[in-house]
Amino acid sequence: MSNEHMAELLFPDVNQLPADIYSLYPPRKLPSSALVTRFAPSPTGSLNIGGLYATLISERLAHQSNGVFFLRIEDTDKKREIKDSIENIIHSLLYFGVDFDEGPLFSGNEKGAYGPYKQSSRIQIYKVFIKHLVLEGLAYPCFCDTDDLQKIRINQQKLKVTTGYYGKWAKHRDITFQQAEEEFLNGKPFVIRLKSTGSSDRRISYHDLVKGPLEFPENNQDIVIMKTDGLPTYHFAHAIDDYLMGTTHVIRGDEWLSSVPIHIQLFETLGFRIPEYGHIAPIMKQVGASKRKFSKRKDLDGTAEYYKEQGYPGIALSEYFMNLINSDFEEWRMANPHQSFRDFFIHTDKMNASGALLDMNKLNDVSKDVISRLTGKQVFDHLYTWAKEFDSELYFLMDKNKEYTINILNIGRTMKKPRKDYAKWSDVLPMIAFFYDELFEKDVLSGYQLPTNVSFDVAKEIVLGFSKTYKFSNGKDDWFNEIKELAGDLGFAKDMKQYKANPDHYKGHVGDVAMVIRVALTNRTTTPDLFDIMKVMGEKRVFERMQKFILS
Repeated sequence: MSNEHMAELLFPDVNQLPADIYSLYPPRKLPSSALVTRFAPSPTGSLNIGGLYATLISERLAHQSNGVFFLRIEDTDKKREIKDSIENIIHSLLYFGVDFDEGPLFSGNEKGAYGPYKQSSRIQIYKVFIKHLVLEGLAYPCFCDTDDLQKIRINQQKLKVTTGYYGKWAKHRDITFQQAEEEFLNGKPFVIRLKSTGSSDRRISYHDLVKGPLEFPENNQDIVIMKTDGLPTYHFAHAIDDYLMGTTHVIRGDEWLSSVPIHIQLFETLGFRIPEYGHIAPIMKQVGASKRKFSKRKDLDGTAEYYKEQGYPGIALSEYFMNLINSDFEEWRMANPHQSFRDFFIHTDKMNASGALLDMNKLNDVSKDVISRLTGKQVFDHLYTWAKEFDSELYFLMDKNKEYTINILNIGRTMKKPRKDYAKWSDVLPMIAFFYDELFEKDVLSGYQLPTNVSFDVAKEIVLGFSKTYKFSNGKDDWFNEIKELAGDLGFAKDMKQYKANPDHYKGHVGDVAMVIRVALTNRTTTPDLFDIMKVMGEKRVFERMQKFILS
């Protein structure tokens, strides 16, 4: 009877029973093979790449099994919450192609039948279960303040025993209703603790989805499940939510491994089915000759936002992560170059149990491959969206020259082996700036970058000669033959073989002549195919630039 009185004393306004809550969260109607996974971040800043990596694994496991992947925001620690974090998390997930089936939306609404999906909106649900545990004698109020806990800790250290709130050190474990009532009526703050049935002398066996079979000592600590502000701890809230929302598999960082005994005990005490856990090692950063974890404070490249700002297509980072998730993805990609990475099935038992290194060179190669598979129009659309947020100059140029820009971006894209120029959207403008007249004119103010073996006078002679014979309607063969004939007329070898046989006899070779024309039109010595460039630039612009060069 005293447990019932205790429960009513502490939670007089909680009138529902666990059964009432269960009726609101019926079992999901899914095939037995379907997985239900989640991403449950705290809104304390930008999404980090470790979180994004774990989330992609969770999303893939759910969707490749025709299951459900949901987003839940664990926002009960209001002191640490940062403004706009939830919006940032949602935006990052969508940008990187991690689609959630249920969860909060930009609008402030939610989708899905198992919400609310913000823990701050679920406080009453947690209290129903906490009250029930008190009623069953499985949890109790603890009125210890900071000084009380410190005294316990000092005594434990003197005796060289494990520190914590457990067993005989749990001062309020067997508190009577009368004692609790007195403290409560005096306004003494309290927490609710779980009455642990564990012993550190006993061990539990547990099979991790990533690390395999593991053993831990049982949890013997009477952990806090409700704080003095009435809010649940992470440990308790996640157990309630994962059960009610039907979570079957949880992927998280291996810093949570030490919490496994607590979580297993919580699920068992509550009578819930325990989800399967997979603990992944952190993604590592190369610093000099050593590797280390990414630091939230020191590493800007440790956030998902950084890769978005740099202009890595969201799908590129997700595809790169697939290489880290399962090493046989690369072989699969080579055999299936045109399929979506989502067609590859991941397996947790093939995952890297130690920390995978974020290799920027490999990421750039993967991103180049991803971008090379897009059409000019698709590249334009992605680039336009990115530039609108991050590069106003490029956005202005694209907006003013839409068709022209699509044609620029389409150069080298229609071949069997398309060009792989761009690793990220921020690479694009420096590589195509010469196409835009306003940027080209700025560039040539400081002079043309001619090859060292051709004088400016000879270069002008080349461009003048070419301008007299050039016909925009010519095909590529006729166009190149014109350049060869011009080379011969001006004392250059018509081909490399001829030049190499007698280099002293010529001013240079046909490649030098083509290079001068390239510089006159682009002020670059390295560009995509010159014929394609001229076709995109159009006859008027080509002749204007040649004339400008001749008169410079």
